[in-house]
Formats: sequence, C-alpha cells, structure tokens
Amino acid sequence: MRISTRIAGSVAGLALALGSFSAASAASEEPAPCEQQQTHVDKAVVALAKVTAVFQRQQDKVKTAKDEVKDAATAAKRADAKEHVSKVKAKLDHTAKAKKAQQQRLAKAQERLATCLAEQPPAA
Repeated sequence: MRISTRIAGSVAGLALALGSFSAASAASEEPAPCEQQQTHVDKAVVALAKVTAVFQRQQDKVKTAKDEVKDAATAAKRADAKEHVSKVKAKLDHTAKAKKAQQQRLAKAQERLATCLAEQPPAA
C-alpha cells in the first residue's frame, strides 16, 4: 500500500511540475489576434453541421411516417401511424428550433470575429 501511495504521489508531483512548465512556456507566446473568436466560429460551424444532419434525418423520418399512414391497411394501423407521425413531427419541431438557435449563434460569432478583425491594425 505504501509503494502505490508513493508512486501515485510521485506521478502527481511530476504532472504538476510538467503542467506548470508547459503553462509558463505557453504564457510566453503571444496569442494570435482574434484567435478566440475564430475558435468560436469554428465550433459553431461544426455544431450547426451536426444539428443540420439531425434535422435532415428527422425530415426523412416524417416522410417515412407519412408513407406508413398511406400504406396502413386497417383503421387501427392508420391510427397508430398517425400517432407516430405526430410524435416524429414534434421531434422535428424541436430540432428546427435548435437549428435556428445554432444559426443565430453562428451569425453572432461571425459578427464578433468580423469586428475583431476590423479593429486589428493592417499588417506592414
């Protein structure tokens, strides 16, 4: 038990020492102007792509569910299919709201990036 405690303590101390060393070297480097804004834009673009893919799948599910209503042979199956359509449409509406919100986040991030870039002095 003592050996594992000592090893764990040594590993933790080494990690702290290396972490402070890398933090000191990172602090000496000057970050690029507007780097944070560009990172936000990149993340927003990726998130929008994900939400758009989910939205497309939801649209496909709605279409499939509507086809099931048309193909239903009995009234009971048709009622079940209509209920399924309403549930899938509700998910589609939720996804549509999420997509719109993500589009607004992306627009805002792009606006902040453009403002930051406009504030930078021209390169010599």
